[in-house]
Formats: sequence, C-alpha cells, structure tokens
Amino acid sequence: MEFVSLYLSALGFIMIFMSVLWLVSVLITNASIVDCFWGICFLIATSVYIYPFDNIFYREGVLFILVVLWSLRLSIYLMIRNWGKGEDFRYQKFRQDFGEERYWWFSFFQVYLLQGVLSWIVSLPLMGAVYYTIDNTLNIFDYLGMVFWLIGFIYEAGADYQLSRFKSKTENKGKLLKIGFWKYTRHPNYFGNAMIWWGFGFFALAASAYICVIGSLIMTFLLVKVSGVALLERSMKKSKPGYDDYVKETSAFIPFFKINSRDSN
Repeated sequence: MEFVSLYLSALGFIMIFMSVLWLVSVLITNASIVDCFWGICFLIATSVYIYPFDNIFYREGVLFILVVLWSLRLSIYLMIRNWGKGEDFRYQKFRQDFGEERYWWFSFFQVYLLQGVLSWIVSLPLMGAVYYTIDNTLNIFDYLGMVFWLIGFIYEAGADYQLSRFKSKTENKGKLLKIGFWKYTRHPNYFGNAMIWWGFGFFALAASAYICVIGSLIMTFLLVKVSGVALLERSMKKSKPGYDDYVKETSAFIPFFKINSRDSN
C-alpha cells in the first residue's frame, strides 16, 4: 500500500472512532470525555500503519509496545481523574458561548473533528517509522528514541502520580505542588509528553523518514503554545494564590534547578 493511502486510512479509522465518541458525549452531555480518549487515537493509527505488513520488524514491535503503554496509561489516568466530575470548565464555556441548542452538533467540528485531525497529523512519526522500516537493523536513533521515551514516560506518569496524591489530601486544597518533579518545572507532565513524542520522532529518523518528525514538532508546539502550558498558565495565575512567585522561581517547561527569586529581580 502506498504511503498516502495508508496514512489516509488511519484518518478514516480515527474519524469513525471520534464520531462514535461524539455520539456518546451528546447522550451524556459531556464533551470533555474526548480528553480521556485522545491517546487511543494514536494506538488506532499505529495499528492501521502496521496491519498491512506481513513482517513486524524490531523497530515496529518496540514502537507499538511503547505506543500501547503510553496511550493506555494516559487514557486510564484521565478516566480515573475525571470520573464523576462532570464536564470540564473549558467545554462548559464553549457550551455557554454557542448555546445548548446548537452545541451538540457544533462540538463535533470544534472538539472531535479537530482533535481527530490533529492526532492524525501528529501521528506522522509513527507512520514514517513503520512504513520505511525494511529490516531488523536498529541504529543509534532507535536507542535515542527509547531513552527519550523512557525519560518522558517517567516524567509524565511520575508527575501525574505526584499531583494526584497531592490533590487527594484535603489540607492541600488551594495550595501549589512544589516538590518532586514539580520543583524543577511547572509542567513536568507536559514536558514528559513532549519527550515521549521526540522519542517517537527518533524512531522516524532511524527509518530515514525525516519529514515525518514534523509530527513531534507540532505536538511540542501544541503542548507549549496552545492546549498545554499556555492555557493552563492563564488559568493558574487567576485561580492559585502565590502562582506568580512560583513562576519566578521555577522553569516553565524544561526542568531546571530552582531559581533564587531574589536573583531574578
């Protein structure tokens, strides 16, 4: 199968999945369930990319396992975190802005179609790594991919675990988490996610699919400038007392040693 045909096939399967999920969201009046299944889109895409090939080479096998671990961990964590909490405030605002009567169908385009297409575009490194692998040879980029993925997974899963434990204690309500991974970056989970996707990017480089690394670039841009750091920073500055001091003392994204606030003035 040609590259474009296989790549478009993944889009078709993702959109079928997103359409079913959208129908569920309409029935339960909760568009934010899409967040819990974002990672599953990449598992679907990777499965589509691998399916037509008779032989599964080492690179493809390792990549598939890493995608499974990342996507399922993220989805399960978000399901547990959001269970019983209702619709996220972002989607509630969208519902208010567009009106209850038309948001049920508008959410398909604004939320589900958009996120489906974005996940498909971002999956390019996965497509490139699978499609252009021709034998069982591994190279330095494969091992770099594994290292980046492991660092990212530890950061993302570790930060989520630390935040979950912190929020579970009533005495921490309204407080900021400033220990563990959160001591060195204000967004360790987003940093970990970016590292994971650069890990996938290295797998694409290992298969000489250089242009496909654009997916890793787009994911990093989304995490830093669109739906991740930038969006959360605006919310935290308004809702968390002392967040301005935390900003002065702690790196926004890439982990770094704590900054002395007196030296930063």
